[in-house]
Amino acid sequence: MAEHRTMQRNALLEAARALLTEGGTEALTFPALAKRTGLARSSVYEYFRSRAAVVEELCATDFPVWAAEVEAAMEAGGTPEEKIEAYVRRQLALVGARRHRAVVAISAGELDAEAREKIRAAHGGLIAMVVEVLGGLGHQEPRLIAMLLQGIVDAAVRRIELGAAEDSAHITEAAVRMALQSTRP
Repeated sequence: MAEHRTMQRNALLEAARALLTEGGTEALTFPALAKRTGLARSSVYEYFRSRAAVVEELCATDFPVWAAEVEAAMEAGGTPEEKIEAYVRRQLALVGARRHRAVVAISAGELDAEAREKIRAAHGGLIAMVVEVLGGLGHQEPRLIAMLLQGIVDAAVRRIELGAAEDSAHITEAAVRMALQSTRP
């Protein structure tokens, strides 16, 4: 029974990712989740009490996966500059992935305060990864610089997601250049 519930919950989360990717936060409804998974609408409520609960579960599931990929890329870098470059490149490489597109859709939507706080906390984990690197480079305010660096990444993500005139490789290269120039003490 527990295994069946876990499988159903995972199916609901995958359906939620697909809905968010295809139609943004407006597409994430319990009737749509029920239709995608073949469950009765009332059954969806057995797994999640609200849309915000689905979002919170996605954040709890997907952000750690995303963060682990960014962290692994940074660990592969030898110098602080290589770590910063990996931080930017890996996040931008994840833009096309379903998990990332769902997270972007979630972040763009109107969510309750608890869900927004979970998203902020997860982003804080990403920023914490680079604070130490920036401190090692001699920055007096590594947290501030890390937050500004993440701003460069976020702007590049939005540009790529919007299907900008520039291709994603060009946007990535520009973001890496800006990141490396802006993180020099």
